[in-house]
Amino acid sequence: MQHPLDGMSWADSVREVEALGYSTLFVPDHFDEGLGPIAALATAAAVTTTLNIGSLVLDCDFRHPAVLARELATIDLLSGGRLEVGLGAGWKTLDYERSGIRMESPKVRVDRMIEHVAVIKALFADEPVTFHGEHYRITDLDGTPKPHRAGGPPFILAGGGKRVLRFAATTADIVGVNASIHSGEIDTAAARDAMPSSIDQKVAWVREAAGDRFDDLELNAWLSVAEVVEDSIGFADMLAGLFESPAQDVLDCPLTLIGSVPEIIERLHARRERWGYSYTVIPGDKVRDFAPVVASATGG
Repeated sequence: MQHPLDGMSWADSVREVEALGYSTLFVPDHFDEGLGPIAALATAAAVTTTLNIGSLVLDCDFRHPAVLARELATIDLLSGGRLEVGLGAGWKTLDYERSGIRMESPKVRVDRMIEHVAVIKALFADEPVTFHGEHYRITDLDGTPKPHRAGGPPFILAGGGKRVLRFAATTADIVGVNASIHSGEIDTAAARDAMPSSIDQKVAWVREAAGDRFDDLELNAWLSVAEVVEDSIGFADMLAGLFESPAQDVLDCPLTLIGSVPEIIERLHARRERWGYSYTVIPGDKVRDFAPVVASATGG
């Protein structure tokens, strides 16, 4: 969620999300979107008791892992173990252009993310950390405080390319299987890469790389479009141009979720059966619209 709900404070908005039965509240990490993620997560943890809180996702280029590990461990500790750590290599060109932070090549950004994850995981563990990589050098640093859970909170790693998805499959607890965003903005090419045939290939990469641990992974779908509507075909027709696909293909895309409440529940079951998606993330401004879906799915 990027912003408080209309007419409400952040604290009251988060409490409403919890009361509606959602499992997790995520905050993004873009300079042009909403609240700063660390402060927003800490506040959300402080005003709730059962709601998980997480980042989807923190850009590894924006913070040193030794600094970030301490902040995240503190949030996990103070929340009683309700944090989910989402990390990413950065994709949004606008973030880099406007902040003046250099946007390296995809290879360099992914290399840095891999080291970033290794450092944070090591600092969450019990022993002092020495790590000498290409991007980070840590020497005899004991991560403090330690997270609430032994070994630290679950990690979410998301992407659309083969290298990132294979890394996520071997390292993460939750894998976000998304479209590739090569241009640095969500465009038609990204929408086309979210079509079912592309997702088939992406999940196959994850399955192959994960091996025996695949059944223990959660697959996460971040929705680019989510609408509760009675005329699902009519709504999908309006998106067909962006996706360059027929309306039915737009409805079948696992990164959209469009339809009546029964249709949406049916689509969620179908996606779990085909791909293994069990973790669906809706846009923050749709939390009230999707409350009946949550109630139906959870028996609430």
